[in-house]
Amino acid sequence: MDGSVLARIAAIIFVSVAITAAVMETGREEEGQVVRPPLVAAPEVDGLRAEQRRCQELGEAAASDPDCLAVWAETRDRFLGRDTGSDEAGGE
Repeated sequence: MDGSVLARIAAIIFVSVAITAAVMETGREEEGQVVRPPLVAAPEVDGLRAEQRRCQELGEAAASDPDCLAVWAETRDRFLGRDTGSDEAGGE
């Protein structure tokens, strides 16, 4: 074997050892470090959501139900970012 082949083999061995060491280091946890699971926020209870479900279950009858019409108006206002207190005076 001549010198260039030995240099290539040495380089390949060096790179493989470096990759192995890097993989082992990233998989190791620090001693004394506490690993905590990510926090999951509890969903807020939204009465509007429950009313939307009720109106959905009514089907076609919801189109004539005044409560469902009010729920849909509130949903529309929330979606559009309107202030629900100031638009009820007939400003549409």
